[in-house]
Amino acid sequence: MVKNAVGRDIPEEIAGMKLIPFKGAFAHVPEGRKVAPKLGYVASPDKRNKVVKGIEEAIKKVGLSDGMTISFHHHFRDGDMVMNMVLEAAMKLGIKDLTLAPSSTFPCQEDTVLRAIKTGTLKYIEGGSYRGKIGQAVSSGVFDKPVRLRSHGGRVRAITSGDIHIDVAFIGAPSSDYAGNCNGLFGPHACGCIQYSVPDAHYAEKVVVVTDNLVEYPCTPIEISEQYVDVVALVDQIGDPNKIVSGTLRITKSPTRLKIARDAVKLAHITGHIYDGCSFQAGAGGISLAFTKFLGELLEKEGYVASWAMAGTTKFLVDILRKGHVKKVLTGQAFDTAAIESMQNDRNHFFAGIDHYAHVHGKGCLVNNLDVIVLGATEVDVNFNVNTVTFSNGMLSHPIGGHQDTAAGAKLTIITAPLMRGRLPIIVDEVTTVTTPGETVDAVVTEYGIAINPRRDDLMEKVKGSDLNIVDIEDLKKLAYRKAGIKEQKKPDWDDEIVALVEYRDGTIIDVVRKVKGLENPLDKIE
Repeated sequence: MVKNAVGRDIPEEIAGMKLIPFKGAFAHVPEGRKVAPKLGYVASPDKRNKVVKGIEEAIKKVGLSDGMTISFHHHFRDGDMVMNMVLEAAMKLGIKDLTLAPSSTFPCQEDTVLRAIKTGTLKYIEGGSYRGKIGQAVSSGVFDKPVRLRSHGGRVRAITSGDIHIDVAFIGAPSSDYAGNCNGLFGPHACGCIQYSVPDAHYAEKVVVVTDNLVEYPCTPIEISEQYVDVVALVDQIGDPNKIVSGTLRITKSPTRLKIARDAVKLAHITGHIYDGCSFQAGAGGISLAFTKFLGELLEKEGYVASWAMAGTTKFLVDILRKGHVKKVLTGQAFDTAAIESMQNDRNHFFAGIDHYAHVHGKGCLVNNLDVIVLGATEVDVNFNVNTVTFSNGMLSHPIGGHQDTAAGAKLTIITAPLMRGRLPIIVDEVTTVTTPGETVDAVVTEYGIAINPRRDDLMEKVKGSDLNIVDIEDLKKLAYRKAGIKEQKKPDWDDEIVALVEYRDGTIIDVVRKVKGLENPLDKIE
């Protein structure tokens, strides 16, 4: 074990995998070249129609077999139907030892994923998230080797570098033609875009477009072109756009959290990061949605027009666009039906490729051009490190998302969080799991005050004389502990076994997650 740059003990090798400990947010310079799939083929005219009926026929057509890796996108979020259909078909066909490599997972997929693990159809998850029962299963030690947690940009990096080798990518497309040109923009079950699957399409050995809406050739606009597609599987329904919205995508009604959002807007404005021509990313958590709403009100009041914004887009950002206070919106994921409708009709609303968004091994990305980003947190510690992936008891719970990517890229990174959630302090001595390093976090906004990272003397100068309540993060921690009635932070009851590796966006290991002692394995309840 060696200590990395945030003081966490990291194994140099585990389960046959050689690891590079985290060296610092901008310290690791990778070597190597992009990988590529095998050459495809030039289809003769009689083979240009790639349509088959149903998932089973598609699986047979691409030769999915034991031990392969399959991938999926999560644009339908909790309304996705494609992953379950594929796993059900694989179980029926007796396929074993698959590796699941989704951009994310949601509750609607939990039971099917767990059954696939129980039956031996799935042996590993090369994942973007481990929520709910899936996180519980991993934290209970269900796999023979540690899984990996990656940011959105980190997943693209892993695919393009060959760390994730996808044998078959299954892409749910709301519109497709017979050759596989497809998009997420139109159709009875439009989801806005399918940009998370673009790297999968480019680097997978085989690509299956799954659609319920065949349109006239060529399907336009083209998000993924026929040159990457092997099979088009026609099914009854690929997803429910109404279930894209979940509880985490609704604006907070809490006066405390609304205050946090207002103070975050004020901090960004006073420090010069909201101005005529600024850029920002709009988040989708309860406080982040409120931030976007209040930011829109500020832009309108000051007469500012932001140059561009990007997001998992919601109606709050669409409102800013339609009021003329942002020139262009770039969307990598639509978070509600208002965003989908805007992508269909607003000429200044564009796709944002996930590789363009945050690919750290590219020669430039959108996050590096942001003025301000507001992010949430499960925990923040006195060194400004952030945890987004485990509960305080150490169990895997949430994805990294774009947290690491935007924090590193933006000129001003603000973490918004209440001081307490229930009886649990959110500001602590050491986060349970380091997801985002403190060197990329500039300020933490709570209802009891704003802590500014000592690295940012320039921000301290700019807030002098303002009515913002600037406090030391140690004082926030002490207040949180007093309210919780504790003198020191309770540590997770972890075993020695490492069940997950938390990658930083550059592929180095920023932390590990260990098996939680006494945690029930949800597979035990699967029939």
